[in-house]
Amino acid sequence: MYGLGLVTFEDVVSTRLYFVNASLQRVTFSSSVGVSLPCPAGGAPHAVLRWYLAAGDDIYDVPHIRHVHANGTLQLYPFSPSAYNSIIHDNEYFCTAENQAGKIRSPSIHVKAVFREPYTVRVADQRSMRGNVAVFKCLIPSAVQEYVSVVSWEKDTVSIVPGNRFFLTSFGALYISEVQKEDALSTYRCITKHKYSGETRQSNGARLSVMDPTESTPSVLDSFQSGEVQVGHSVELPCIASGYPNPTIRWLKDNRPLPADSRWTRRITGLTISDLRLEDSGNYICEVTNSFGSKEVTGHLNVIEPLRVTLSPKNLKTGISSTVILSCAVQGSPHFIVSWYRNTEPVLPDQHFSIQGAHNETLFISAAQKRHSGAYQCFATRKGQTAQDFSIILLEDGTPRIVASFSERVVVPGEPFSLMCAAKGAPPPTITWTLDDEPVARDLSRVRASQYTLSDGSTVSHVNVSSPQIRDGGVYRCAARNSAGSAEYQARINVRGPPRIRPMKNITAVAGRNTFINCRVIGYPYYSINWYKEGLLLPDNHRQVVYENGTLKLSDVQKGLDEGAYVCSVLIQPQLFITQTVYVTVKVPPLIQPFDFPPTSIGKLMYIACVVSSGDMPIRITWRKDGQEIVASSGITIDTKEFMSSLQISKVSLKHNGNYTCIASNDAATVSTERQLTVTVPPRWVVQPNNQDGIYGKAGILNCSVDGYPPPKVMWKHAKAGIGNPQQYHPVPLTGRIQIMINGSLLIRHVLEEDRGFYLCQASNGVGSDISKSMVLTVKIPAMITSHPNTTMAKKGHVKELNCTARGEWPIIIRWERGDTVIDPDRNPRYSITTSPNEKTDEVLSTLKLKPAEREDSVFFSCHAINSYGEGRGLIQLTVQEPPDPPELEVREVKDRSMNLRWTQRFDGNSVITSYDIEYKTRQLKHATRNISPTNNQANIVDLHPASVYSIRMYSYNSIGKSEASKELTISTEEAQPDGPPMEVILQPVTSQSIRVTWKAPRKELQNGVIRGYQIGYRENGPGSNGQYSIVEMKATGDSEVYTLDNLKKFAQYGVVVQAFNRAGTGPSSSEINATTLEDVPSQPPQNVRAISVTSDEAVITWAEPPRLTLHGVLKGYRVVFWAVFPDGEWGEMQNITTTREQVELRGLEKFTNYSIQVLAYTQAGDGVRSNVLYIQTREDYPGPPAGIKAVPSSASSVVVSWLPPHKPNGIIRKYTIYCSSPGLGQPMPSEYEANPELLFYRITHLNHRQQYLIWAAAVTTAGRGNFSDKVTVEPAAKAPAKILSFGGTVTTPWMKEVRLPCGSVGEPTPTIKWTKDSEDTAIPVSLDGQRLILANGTLVLRSVKAEDSGYYTCTATNTLGFDTIIVNLLVQVPPDQPRLTVSTTSTSSITLAWIPGDNGGSSIRGFVLQYSVDNTEEWKDVFISSTERSFKLENLRCGTWYKVKLAAKNSVGAGRISEIIEAKTHGREPQFNKDQPVFTHINSSHARLNLQGWASGGCPISAVTLEFRPKGTWAWQNVRTNATSDVFLAELREATWYELKMKACNSAGCGNQSSQFATLDYDGSTIPPIKSPLEKNDDVKKLFSIGCPVILVTLGVALLFIIRKKRKEKRIVFNAKSLAEMLISKNNRSFDTPVKGPPQGPRLHIDIPRVQLLIEDKEGIKQIGEDKATIPVTDTEFNQTGNPQSFCTGVSVHHPALIQNTGPLIDMSDIRPGTNPVSRKSVKSAHSIRNRYSSQWTLTKCQASTPARTLTSDWRTVGSQHGITVTESDSYSASLSQDTDKGRNSMVSTESASSTYEELARAYEHAKLEEHLQHAKFEITECFISDSSSDQMTTGTNDNADSMTSMSTPSEPGICRFTASPPKPQDYDRGKNVAVPIPHRAKSDYCNLPLYMKSDPFFRKQSEHHDPCPVVPPREASIRGLAQRAYHTQGRHVTMDSAKHGGMSASSSSSTLPQRTLTMPGSSSSAAQSAAAAAAATAAAAGASSSSGGGATGGTPGGACSSSSKMGGSRDSLLESSSSGLGRLQKQRDGGAGAYSKSYTLV
Repeated sequence: MYGLGLVTFEDVVSTRLYFVNASLQRVTFSSSVGVSLPCPAGGAPHAVLRWYLAAGDDIYDVPHIRHVHANGTLQLYPFSPSAYNSIIHDNEYFCTAENQAGKIRSPSIHVKAVFREPYTVRVADQRSMRGNVAVFKCLIPSAVQEYVSVVSWEKDTVSIVPGNRFFLTSFGALYISEVQKEDALSTYRCITKHKYSGETRQSNGARLSVMDPTESTPSVLDSFQSGEVQVGHSVELPCIASGYPNPTIRWLKDNRPLPADSRWTRRITGLTISDLRLEDSGNYICEVTNSFGSKEVTGHLNVIEPLRVTLSPKNLKTGISSTVILSCAVQGSPHFIVSWYRNTEPVLPDQHFSIQGAHNETLFISAAQKRHSGAYQCFATRKGQTAQDFSIILLEDGTPRIVASFSERVVVPGEPFSLMCAAKGAPPPTITWTLDDEPVARDLSRVRASQYTLSDGSTVSHVNVSSPQIRDGGVYRCAARNSAGSAEYQARINVRGPPRIRPMKNITAVAGRNTFINCRVIGYPYYSINWYKEGLLLPDNHRQVVYENGTLKLSDVQKGLDEGAYVCSVLIQPQLFITQTVYVTVKVPPLIQPFDFPPTSIGKLMYIACVVSSGDMPIRITWRKDGQEIVASSGITIDTKEFMSSLQISKVSLKHNGNYTCIASNDAATVSTERQLTVTVPPRWVVQPNNQDGIYGKAGILNCSVDGYPPPKVMWKHAKAGIGNPQQYHPVPLTGRIQIMINGSLLIRHVLEEDRGFYLCQASNGVGSDISKSMVLTVKIPAMITSHPNTTMAKKGHVKELNCTARGEWPIIIRWERGDTVIDPDRNPRYSITTSPNEKTDEVLSTLKLKPAEREDSVFFSCHAINSYGEGRGLIQLTVQEPPDPPELEVREVKDRSMNLRWTQRFDGNSVITSYDIEYKTRQLKHATRNISPTNNQANIVDLHPASVYSIRMYSYNSIGKSEASKELTISTEEAQPDGPPMEVILQPVTSQSIRVTWKAPRKELQNGVIRGYQIGYRENGPGSNGQYSIVEMKATGDSEVYTLDNLKKFAQYGVVVQAFNRAGTGPSSSEINATTLEDVPSQPPQNVRAISVTSDEAVITWAEPPRLTLHGVLKGYRVVFWAVFPDGEWGEMQNITTTREQVELRGLEKFTNYSIQVLAYTQAGDGVRSNVLYIQTREDYPGPPAGIKAVPSSASSVVVSWLPPHKPNGIIRKYTIYCSSPGLGQPMPSEYEANPELLFYRITHLNHRQQYLIWAAAVTTAGRGNFSDKVTVEPAAKAPAKILSFGGTVTTPWMKEVRLPCGSVGEPTPTIKWTKDSEDTAIPVSLDGQRLILANGTLVLRSVKAEDSGYYTCTATNTLGFDTIIVNLLVQVPPDQPRLTVSTTSTSSITLAWIPGDNGGSSIRGFVLQYSVDNTEEWKDVFISSTERSFKLENLRCGTWYKVKLAAKNSVGAGRISEIIEAKTHGREPQFNKDQPVFTHINSSHARLNLQGWASGGCPISAVTLEFRPKGTWAWQNVRTNATSDVFLAELREATWYELKMKACNSAGCGNQSSQFATLDYDGSTIPPIKSPLEKNDDVKKLFSIGCPVILVTLGVALLFIIRKKRKEKRIVFNAKSLAEMLISKNNRSFDTPVKGPPQGPRLHIDIPRVQLLIEDKEGIKQIGEDKATIPVTDTEFNQTGNPQSFCTGVSVHHPALIQNTGPLIDMSDIRPGTNPVSRKSVKSAHSIRNRYSSQWTLTKCQASTPARTLTSDWRTVGSQHGITVTESDSYSASLSQDTDKGRNSMVSTESASSTYEELARAYEHAKLEEHLQHAKFEITECFISDSSSDQMTTGTNDNADSMTSMSTPSEPGICRFTASPPKPQDYDRGKNVAVPIPHRAKSDYCNLPLYMKSDPFFRKQSEHHDPCPVVPPREASIRGLAQRAYHTQGRHVTMDSAKHGGMSASSSSSTLPQRTLTMPGSSSSAAQSAAAAAAATAAAAGASSSSGGGATGGTPGGACSSSSKMGGSRDSLLESSSSGLGRLQKQRDGGAGAYSKSYTLV
């Protein structure tokens, strides 16, 4: 047997890594102390320790700020606030340890510095019932809550020791169990300590109000919330409640009672669970129950296990190419995240690495390489908790090696033999066996092979031959193989027997290589083995070798010599040979001739040939570059022939650098030759260094960028400031703080002062000369505070100085702040600031002097040092000490000989109170009680004299001195007053301002007489109250009393005492009972709201708490409401943030955008008042890229570039930069051009003809240059096709505005412009008129756009060479549609409304206006609602009352249509008397007691009860009014008398009545018989009287009504016409909502029709014009109006339909939205289908000329309906109207004689003028319907959707009128048209157009101006310039008739007419006179004259022609009017008329 050699597996090297403290994950430290942090990782032998930021950046030393010691300790030094750097002082770090084994990293450690910040802690007052539990909590500001904890509590300055009745919870709360009365006499304070700074704070003193127990449901005072706790810890779940009877507490877990476990402890503070386990997780319920109810608190407790990670295998040593599997086992709570690291770098999956498993817990490394060795870490993370483990993996070269083998031997057939082969490698190899190069044939009966692996990794294989035969002899070879390689061993085994040669195969050899030919002989023995070739014994030359084992070796095979037959001859016996022949064929491989690339540079030519000098054909030749095939686009040409291939490069560039390989192949072999092509480029500058500044403590980059090939090496050198010679430069030491970036720039991560000086950037690459450039770095020092006191003391009244020293770059500004307020000595002379610079030390000393120090100076002062590079701050806490304030003394109780005093010490002067003194005196004697202990707060003064007056005052003392005397109290002792107080005093808060007090009388034995009444004393117990009781007195009514205290402060704690009094005086008071009025919403907004824009997308909003007195509750927090206001006027989405702090950071804002901000405070009751809108604009930032760019040729040497502004300019665009580059000219840098930001195009000249250029652009703001636009290519050309420079897109605009759509073009020849608008599937050319025109530059101008103007507009530019188009999508915004309003719920005092908004008109809705009024009034109240609300609750409404409500939406265009008016009623009804209740409870001979409790309130409180009674048979009633709800006595009645009684009880819903009769008793107490009624004596007379009286009354009423109605018919036309005219032309000073008081101011015009009398009233008197006068000149002096130099006519036309019997629907123009048709509104009451119509017309005409004369023209028309024909009777005369411009804006046109219907019409008329500036509009009442009498009901449907601006009221007479303002459109004169009247647009900036109530609303108003921006439009300027004739369409449509064609009336209109009187005035034009005459002639010819006709007179008016108008009225559905001025006027309107608009008002 042969020995087996084993190789021992070495242990893993002794090098190791470890962690010292892997659980360290958070370090917080004080900025004034600093921190040292040892590296948690280590290694042995010595490991290199390094610190990194979590982002992966290695850290560097910052002098005096941060330093890493040699032992790996990270130290952060103490620092001032000015040196704070968030990257250093608030960041995550990790530490690494590295040695030969690998590199591991610690978990991230969050290091955070905490500043010393001012803060206060407070405790709120509490109340509790006697015997219950009280809970005090220490309220710590959230900003410091993480670092501040409660350390103790004090009771009256004495620390509380837990135990007895006082308990301290783990959360810092104080519990007081079994509360007693004396607990209310103490104050309670909490003491806190800052965890890191060590500072302590004491809270304010809080009081406990102790009440007597009252039956109540439990109320939870303190409860627990859900949370997570680790296993093994303890947790306390607080649950405490109050109530009476005392509630019991039961705990449940997962709805089951708690299991019995000693770890669970129930205490008064709650449930405590110790040694937590996982099974303790669950839902915990605390049930609190008493006999009146129960409450429960629920929370989830999640018990988690800490994460633990185990990585296996721990250490592994294996070979390369093996597979490694690492398993990471994580224990602990679920929901963790697993991550993998190798040598601290994250493991990323690739072809070697894969991460698998549900939690990525398995890492696979396949085909591991040597580089994969190292330390592998597995990290598990969950909610800030991290755990890790690591493993060391060592990979070695695992190529197999044979470590044990077999030797050659001889065996006998049949003799078994065994061969063994052992190999070692990594991974363990596999062994295979061959025999004579053939696999060992496994014959299971004879030959067996086996293989196994030993423990040391060795692989052992055996071949066993049990019965050898001759064929089993030969050469045995064992081959060991694995993924790393292979190893072989062979030896011969001879089996005895006749020798023979195994068959051999022919061999193919490759010329030039070695070839082996084996002659395999089996059998043994044999003598020799020889080789022959061509009969010659080999070897015959040096290239042939014959080995002993019979192998022939041919070296360097040659085709001609070595090819042929070879014979193996074996001598087996002397002279006996055996032979075998093998044929060798020789193949010749290709041979490539050597070649090489010569040195070259950019731009040269290159030609290289690859020639094959020999080899068997065919030969294939290919080329590769850097191992990749060469593509045709690389600029390389390859030419291949039969045995040669050439590579050609026409223009060498840097991209051609690389290794080129020529590959030649044939059947024999493949050969290659590789050569390198190097294209060299000397160094050149990309960015040259320039002088620059660095800021101390900040990062700085010294720019230096070069390129070249080979890539240049950059080296930086530094010379100190003042030395700039090259000899003085030294290389810059590269540390973690200073590094050279990839581009060659020098990065200084933290600039220090020693960094200043000269820097040299030098670059070289061995090609050409080196380049270098120097620059100067100047280090600027930011301002920082170097010294200041932290705390200091001062005495009040003394001068105090505060010093602060700063250093930094000059100039330095020192600013002092007191709290958050900057100190300005000029405004507050009590402060003075002196600053003295010290040039030697570069420091500035600033002194703040307080002259003198006052109490309010006990705050934090801060000094701020500011320069251009930074700001530093020093915080100084100043405490001002002074004598204490006097105590607030109160008398607790006064008896006949003693009194009890109590006091409260509010301010102790910042020094502990040492004692108190009390003085009290009468007029004769003076007493004092001295040195009262400061722990007491009350005292009893005894031995007083009854019926004496005492004066009491008090002093307090501290270490500073004595206080002033307290407020002097005066008391009087009484005699024989009741000895007992009232009993069972109970307080019940009713509302936020009222408390109901109930009590019972004193005990009978203590009353000392009849109790006459009570005194209720109440006072506010809150801070700032004077401590005095307010006393109310009431008379006693019985044993139980009740009184309601009203008008109290909201959410204020009141103490109430009740005293009983009798004739002798007042008895003792009850104990003070405390109650707090209910909470209400805050009545004032937060104060000092400020907004600071921090960055371009972040702002900080700060504010101060509203005054405490206005909170009216416990402040729950704040809401910040904000919304963006975009440049186009649109509002962004309204957002709100809720916070408990007084500061909020708004992040993610739009850059450079205006924001409106409001802040409100909220309590439990709801949101308080919002603050005024605060406006802020975010800062500028880099702009975005231009939204589009175009470049078109304009000539052979110039191009024009146009672009669009960026979508997000992020600031004010200061300029645009245009870049031009030509790739073919080899320009290294593009040309730059700057363009004005107002111009969006630029012409670039001096360009090359037919040269392509790249053009791009960028915008620039103050923040810098923005991103580049897309690049466009352009080529200058002499002849250019048409191109459009403008851009298409979407344009959004409010309606009624002018819009310009640009279409600038270039081209040669000059293009023509054509605009079209898409309509369905076709494009229609844009018609050009007064509303649409195309400017010379191609711009399309659309004036007064409407909704129908929306659409796609196409501009086409065309010339002979081509055309170009753009498409513009125009979107026109309109006011929003009406909301759909519904009633959600109602109650007795509220109505909840809900609505669905309508279409927003293309602009976001900004808010809603809700109007409501009581149903029977028109006093509308307005409520402004946010746009985000969809419901609203109207509160404080009257009970049982109907209300009307309407709603309108508003967007940026204006207010939309009002919703339908809905009605809703609050719950409740009028009182009713319960029939089951007796009216009287007691009656005697002189008194009767009524039972008022029989009245049922109906749900609304009864406000009053009125009683009327009288003896039967008398007329006079006696009245009694009471608000009592129980019993009332009727006194002084007659004996034995029957009485009549009427009762009326009223509430807000109405009144109920009850009648009764009663009789008083006789003097002896007996009853009297009833009285027989006289009517019973004669029934016939009664019946006759009852029937006859109504008949007579009805007859008289009908007759009277007929007479009155007839009179009214005669006078109504005159009255209504006169009233309407007066309102439309009169003037007074009445405002919108104020009725006229006193005589009218200013001139007034009256028209009395039909007498035609004109009156002009002024202060001088009255002028009367009779019927014989038609014209009166009225001068400007009389009208107080100066003449307008312009010459034209304006007029106002007013219509009133006349005496037409008609039916049918009414076309309501006020309901029309843009782009819709008029809506027919049908009648509401179909029963009344006939309406009487009256018609009248006035024309108010004004001609403005050089003469100050004015005229008034009025026409009175009576219109009848005869066969559809309308005829007119007309009077005309002239006068004028004045209006004071200043008063015209706010006055309302009205007269005393006008009906309310016409008043509202006039208000609408006036408002339309103010709202729309209708200087060129006509105002016409289109239709009015008025019934014959006030009793008739109107049949036409009313328009509930009236505009909210008109403030409509219910008319005194039923009717409906419509009013329309509309200017004529020139194109409408010649054709009929359906008119759609849109709601008028109100411009966003037109503040003056808003009604008054909108102007006062801060929610809708934009930023107000200091001046009044509203222009005044006098009525005469708001009138139409000319009037024309108008007829009616038979279908009720609007039709305009041409006056020239119809002559004022159609010839076929009628066969009979009424007579017409026409009076034509001087000043009328001839055309107008002719029209009037023609109309008069036509009517006269048809019917004849039935009244006088006025002659026509013609004349001229100096300065211009004025045309009078004649009108035609009467229509079925609507009355329309067309205007036609003189020809010149009409032509002017046709040429360039303004946009049309119209508005309808419907008044009911």
